[in-house]
Amino acid sequence: MKKLVIFDLDGTLLNTIADLGEACNHALKSMGFGGHPIQAYKYMVGNGVRNLILKAQPDADDATIDELLKRFKEYYGEHCLDNTKPYPGITELLETLKERGVACAVASNKYQEATSKLIKGCFPEYEFVSVEGQIEGRNRKPDPSIVFSILEKYPAAKREVLYVGDSAVDIECAKRASVESIGVSWGFRPVTELKRANADFIVDRPADILERLDVRY
Repeated sequence: MKKLVIFDLDGTLLNTIADLGEACNHALKSMGFGGHPIQAYKYMVGNGVRNLILKAQPDADDATIDELLKRFKEYYGEHCLDNTKPYPGITELLETLKERGVACAVASNKYQEATSKLIKGCFPEYEFVSVEGQIEGRNRKPDPSIVFSILEKYPAAKREVLYVGDSAVDIECAKRASVESIGVSWGFRPVTELKRANADFIVDRPADILERLDVRY
C-alpha cells in the first residue's frame, strides 16, 4: 500500500503555462526582445526559472539574464494566478487520497516563493505534508535531493512512495530516488518523452493514479 504520493507542480497538478509564458514574454519585451507563442513554453519549462529565461533568450549575457529573471519574478509574483488552475480531476484525486489516508507532497523546480503561493492559491483547503520548491544550495530535479527532503519530513519506505510528473526530468528524479514513477499524459510534454524515459506507468486521467496505490513496486 502506498503511503505517500509526491507530485510535480507545473504540468502535473496545475496548468501554469499561460501565466509562465505571459511573465516571460513581459520580461523579454520590456527589454526590447521578442516574445514566444505561449505553447512554445511547454518545451522551455521544467528545469527552473533561470533555465527558462536562458532558453527564451539564449544569446543574452549573464547580466541580461539576471535582469530578465528579476523582471520575470516581479511580474509572475503578481500574475501567477491569473490563468493557472488545477487540471480536471486533480482536486477530486487529492480528496480521494485524503480519504484513503494517503499523504501528498509537492516537488517542483519552480522557486519556493512561487511554488508556495500557487499551492495556497489553488488548493487552499488541502494540506500537503510538504511543499518543496527550488531553494538556494539544493540541486534541481532530476537530482533526487528534493525527494529525500520530503522523506525527511514524512518518513516512508521507498516502496510506499509514488512520484507523479509530466516530463523526463520527473521520471529520472524518481528513478534516482528509487521510487515508482508515474507519467501523466495531460502535462506539458508528450507521452513519447515519458516512454523514452521509461516511466513505470503512464496515466491519462488523475483517477487512474488510484489504481497504483495497492501495487507493490
